[in-house]
Amino acid sequence: MKKTLILCSSIIASCALGQQTDAYSAQVANHYFAYSLKLTQENSAFTPPVTARALGYTGLALYESVVHGMPNHQSAVGLLAGFQSITQPLLGVNYHWPTVANNALATIIDSLWGNCSQANIDSLHQICAAYNVLFSGQIAVAEFQASKAFGEAIGNDVFAFSKTDGGHECYNNNFPMSYVPPVGPAFWQPVGNQVALQPYWGNNRPFVLADTISAMPSPPPVFSTQSQSAFYSYAYQVYTQVQNNTQAQLTIAEYWADGPNTITPPGHSINILNQIIRRENSNLAEAAFLYANLGIALSDAFLACWKVKYTYNLLRPITYINNYIDSAWQPAWPTPPFPEYTSGHASQSGAMSEVLEATFGTAYAFVDSTHGANYGGPRAFNSFDEAAEEAAISRLYGGIHYSFGNSTGLAMGRQIGQNVNAVFKLLTINVVEQPLMLATGFVYPNPASDVLYLKYDQPHLAQVSIFGMSGNLLQHTDYNGDALNVSHLFKGMYLLIGYDAHGIALLHQRFLKL
Repeated sequence: MKKTLILCSSIIASCALGQQTDAYSAQVANHYFAYSLKLTQENSAFTPPVTARALGYTGLALYESVVHGMPNHQSAVGLLAGFQSITQPLLGVNYHWPTVANNALATIIDSLWGNCSQANIDSLHQICAAYNVLFSGQIAVAEFQASKAFGEAIGNDVFAFSKTDGGHECYNNNFPMSYVPPVGPAFWQPVGNQVALQPYWGNNRPFVLADTISAMPSPPPVFSTQSQSAFYSYAYQVYTQVQNNTQAQLTIAEYWADGPNTITPPGHSINILNQIIRRENSNLAEAAFLYANLGIALSDAFLACWKVKYTYNLLRPITYINNYIDSAWQPAWPTPPFPEYTSGHASQSGAMSEVLEATFGTAYAFVDSTHGANYGGPRAFNSFDEAAEEAAISRLYGGIHYSFGNSTGLAMGRQIGQNVNAVFKLLTINVVEQPLMLATGFVYPNPASDVLYLKYDQPHLAQVSIFGMSGNLLQHTDYNGDALNVSHLFKGMYLLIGYDAHGIALLHQRFLKL
């Protein structure tokens, strides 16, 4: 449910320290995300699931590093699975948000892309150092030092959080030899010398628990070798499609392939966002929200997709067609080393379309220049959904997915995008400026330890919010006259606002937590 708080603008202003995040450009964020794609392209161990996970945590680190300069947003602590704590900004300290973001992003990328070449690591450190030199000349020494330290702390915190999801240093174990594929005519069979890619990935912790529960699709169509069966028809569709591909369809297959030694499919989606942020001249706050939203959705889309793949272990079209239709047939694109159902390309593309449509609308036309003039690019689209549909069907043109693997993956990805969007709506506080109508009241004890009581001269307070002194919402609860539990808050100063049933602010007071 979206929280609408009716506040006086003077209260918001009093909570903020220094300039807000939206006062700065998205240059730092765009630079680092573009560089992360370079690291991915030059590192064969960054397969699509591994890349999606890294992009998710990188987006989270960016958002958490600058959210305290975004008065209309709150931290994701407590709203993502397993994410229970993170370093808080110091009271009374001004932060320069580009400096914070610079050091948070450098720290998290350095940690997550842990097996990069020394040359790439050195380049990453040089990017960070260059921004630090630039920013240190623009602000006071104390502000720079505090901002740098805070950014590094956030990067380290998010990396520590990532280490608990089951995928830590996953780039070192893409092809575990311990996995033994099930045997049977309906099951996936490696092509040639293939070994299963990340067969245990679905056991990892998602960012949003619903993404591996409510988004899970029904089983694939019943396997059959009978020529009158639905399954045979799906396989025969792949067979004839590859035989009759037009040049335009082959171009689409190649454009969206994003195979080994590329930025990968999730990298392609992030690069689309990178282009749009530049086109829209989005500020740092907008970029942080979008990179986190999309990165988390892409990560969960690949995790859920891989969970489905290794649940059903469905054979690829090449195996079915060679065994039951044409032993000499070959797909237009190499078959990857993991089961068919569902399509990873389709799943992540569906998530991408839902996330970006939530901000830019369902009829946002754009040009994707991810591949420059290569592979038939740039390509123009009338909407994100149109791009997602093309990415999904490209796998049919390539001969490596049945159409039901594409359509079901697309639907699953869209559901995951909706799930993640719902969480990010909770991070947003819709502020409507309105004069405060305050009455006599106070909070006690002040300073407080574990509990806080409200004294108010009329018995109709209905809700209470507690803000950090940088303007971030920390707690928003219904109020029935009982004591408020504040034991979870860090030591420091906070602002409490009480509202009536219509969301009108009636009581506000600062209090000190010991």
